Amino acid sequence: MLGNDWLALIVTFLLALLWLRLNDFLAHKGLVSSSLSRKIIHIGTGPLFVVCWLLFTDSLLARFLASLVPLAISVQFALVGFGIIKDQAAVDAMSRSGDRQEILRGPLLYGIMFVIITLVYWRNSPIGIIALMLLCGGDGLADIVGNRTQGARLPWSARKSWAGSLAMFLGGWTFAVLLVGIYHWAGAFSGSLVHYLPAITAISFFGSVIESLPFNDIDNVTVPVVAIWLGHLILP
Repeated sequence: MLGNDWLALIVTFLLALLWLRLNDFLAHKGLVSSSLSRKIIHIGTGPLFVVCWLLFTDSLLARFLASLVPLAISVQFALVGFGIIKDQAAVDAMSRSGDRQEILRGPLLYGIMFVIITLVYWRNSPIGIIALMLLCGGDGLADIVGNRTQGARLPWSARKSWAGSLAMFLGGWTFAVLLVGIYHWAGAFSGSLVHYLPAITAISFFGSVIESLPFNDIDNVTVPVVAIWLGHLILP
């Protein structure tokens, strides 16, 4: 903890902004593709933000200040998506086709889910952290692996593959275990980390099933919502 929530907010915001602008720059310069940059942002922003929760104090105000970071980014997404702000680097980094309105779907929903989960779950429960890590590591890696392999497609979802679903499961599980482990090490969660593994495994599996369904642009809502529901049912 930094001992000052306003200072923690500034540090968190600067780190998130640096990560976003770095990826915007790389995509705009053509050093990485727009689709890959979109998923790198998707994968990296969440863990960075959740780790920064540990910088805040235990005050009631802390979660509200922390939620300002994804809220500010979500507002930026909306302004760029609606064309109110002209930011071609952001469009290049976060859209698949170069259409700014794509930002109003997946990326904006991603930011909104972070705001809601930060406010509701914060660091008092592993439920929110696990849900966010499935959204970041799982869903993000599923898209990268699925689009870059020639493996068999899923019978119920021709756009998605078995390899992508496996990446979803392994990525979500790994990120969730890593972040819950960090919080356990920091003393935020009681008990043994091993006690969380069966629940994390089950949540990661069912999150992978939900991600595999043939629905576009709503994974950023359906995956964390199902993870939260299961978390309330089975987490110790």
